Amino acid sequence: MVTLVTNDDGIDAPGLHALARVAVAAGHDVVVAAPAAQASGASAGITAQHDDGRIPFVPREVPGLEGVPCFAVEAAPALIVLLAAHGAFGEEPDLVLSGVNHGANVGRAVLHSGTVGAALTAGVAGTTALATSLDLPTPEHEPVADWDAAAAVAARVLPALAGLAPGTVLNLNVPAGGAPDVRLVEAPLADFGVVQTTVTEELEGDLRLAVRVPEEHDPEDDAARLATGVATLTALSSVGTLPLPLDAAAL
Repeated sequence: MVTLVTNDDGIDAPGLHALARVAVAAGHDVVVAAPAAQASGASAGITAQHDDGRIPFVPREVPGLEGVPCFAVEAAPALIVLLAAHGAFGEEPDLVLSGVNHGANVGRAVLHSGTVGAALTAGVAGTTALATSLDLPTPEHEPVADWDAAAAVAARVLPALAGLAPGTVLNLNVPAGGAPDVRLVEAPLADFGVVQTTVTEELEGDLRLAVRVPEEHDPEDDAARLATGVATLTALSSVGTLPLPLDAAAL
């Protein structure tokens, strides 16, 4: 499979490199194209870092990925996926792998994630995608992140991806300290996520946002299950339509 590996943490992120290595080991024809700079929170935005329409990208040498085409792109991850779908980095990908993200992406807050946004963008284009994230505590308590272990969990999912319907998007979260053989469970999205934003100050002409951790979760949702030390896998729906809940003709 022609496989694009991208992320929102940038081309130098160790999680990106670990995910690319397991795809190579699985026999995929891999190309790495990732933001030249941090793009967390980019969602599915198709923004570039230049206002004149140019989207610069440069080849990069990545240790451990010798012989794999790697590009640093001055664009958000969703735009990188769109560019790849138009052949910007070689053949159009059959699969998009996004991650391994620094921090969990759980709950409906995945809407804001650049890692998940890249996967959802692939899904809209009819390409199967897997977003992978490693749950890490706050920096002051952060252990040495085991990116290889997190990528190894993603590698367990890879063989099944080829048999999925085109456009399927899966979201994988791996607990901090999780071994490659950590238990993997299906879990629905939490109502919001690990953290929520709240306005803490309202001053004239300015606001300040802070994050807070919700006190309760449904014990079966992805945030709660991840907190118990298991890895979670969730199939995400992308953009679509639902029956209109009113009579449009009466409006």
